[in-house]
Amino acid sequence: MAPSESLDTILSLITTSNNASALNHTLRTNLSKESRDTILASTLSSGQDPLTVLDMRENTLGVLWILDRRRKRDLCICQCLPKRTAISLHPIRSDPSVQPKAAILPLYDLVRRYPFNSSYLTSIHSIFALVRPKISHTHLPTPPKQACVSTHSFSALVPILENPITNIDTVLSPDLTYNDSLIYHYLGGVAFAALKRWAQAEEFFEIALSTPGNAPAAIQLEAFKKLKLVQLIATGKTAPLPKYTHSILPRLFKNSPYNTFVNAYPHNTELLNECVHREAATFSAEKNTGLIQQALARAPRWTLKKLTGTYVTLSLSDIAKAIRIESEDDVRALLLDMIESNDVAAQISADGTVTFSDPAPTFTKEQVDRVLADVQNQADLLNHLEREMAKNKEYLTKAVKTREESSWAPQAEEDLFISASGVWAEDVAFA
Repeated sequence: MAPSESLDTILSLITTSNNASALNHTLRTNLSKESRDTILASTLSSGQDPLTVLDMRENTLGVLWILDRRRKRDLCICQCLPKRTAISLHPIRSDPSVQPKAAILPLYDLVRRYPFNSSYLTSIHSIFALVRPKISHTHLPTPPKQACVSTHSFSALVPILENPITNIDTVLSPDLTYNDSLIYHYLGGVAFAALKRWAQAEEFFEIALSTPGNAPAAIQLEAFKKLKLVQLIATGKTAPLPKYTHSILPRLFKNSPYNTFVNAYPHNTELLNECVHREAATFSAEKNTGLIQQALARAPRWTLKKLTGTYVTLSLSDIAKAIRIESEDDVRALLLDMIESNDVAAQISADGTVTFSDPAPTFTKEQVDRVLADVQNQADLLNHLEREMAKNKEYLTKAVKTREESSWAPQAEEDLFISASGVWAEDVAFA
């Protein structure tokens, strides 16, 4: 190695330079990127760590260059040794002495930097949110202990959750399991629900609920319950499930008190209150009391909104009777809040008469352009994923086998994934 390309020479340059800009330019341009990364991540010829020689205050720029290159080197080592990386994270999963909050920042850095890009799901994602991700494949729920969720560090999860998962690589993450995907999306829904970001919470719970498998997992039933409650809070009604949801899950849900609550919502106030009182212990044990109470508090809002489809004008007293609120002042406050949040379009006259109207469009050209751009990006992404799947020999083999063994012709593209009986033909696993 030439003297100009030794760490000793670079260290001398760092300690003698009086111009940070010139030093930065020299470090950036005088060496090739590969040589620079290797040299700055190494030790001095004497074996000494250069960081023990440099002064943090006087040689800040040089210290930052060395630390940055070491981080890149360590990340490459992790990616080259994925099994060792997984083993090193095992204590976070299983050691009861590990403090979840202390693990959040290092795990956040690892989950952000370890994958090839943010679209990859790894086992680190679920560890980031869990202390012990052991979910039983029974129908009896066993609520997991969450690192970010139990410590209410939802803001740490959000930057990761906002990147959609579209890739899985078991070479990068050899210990990745089916449960890791369920846990990650379930806890993503919990985090978004806690932040009252209902649309995102609904999306994550639906992904967890509808992820295919031979038998439903307990956490999927929990996601089902939370999904329905989030939908009631956000829109006052539930939405149909994806066609590929396991058929057992709706049957299990119908036998739960949540089905009674959903069927009574929002108009049957007596039955709602009776259900909440009778099943309080169940809702509390399954950590859904907060969502139940929020849905209950918003029931008058959705009853009032339904009135706008029948009546053009109503008095505040008539509305109070319809939504079962005693005080007209409370009705007025609710109406003003709904008008402000664009849930209804209405005017309140001085004599207490409310006139409803159809809401005017409130979108701008910039919003339309942004939506169209998002749609185009999603279409391009789906086309890319479709091309990648078409090159996957294992997928093509399973698809052909399923079609040959079935006695029906597929009715839609998604039907290629299921057997004639409507039950998932293959257990979806990532190994």
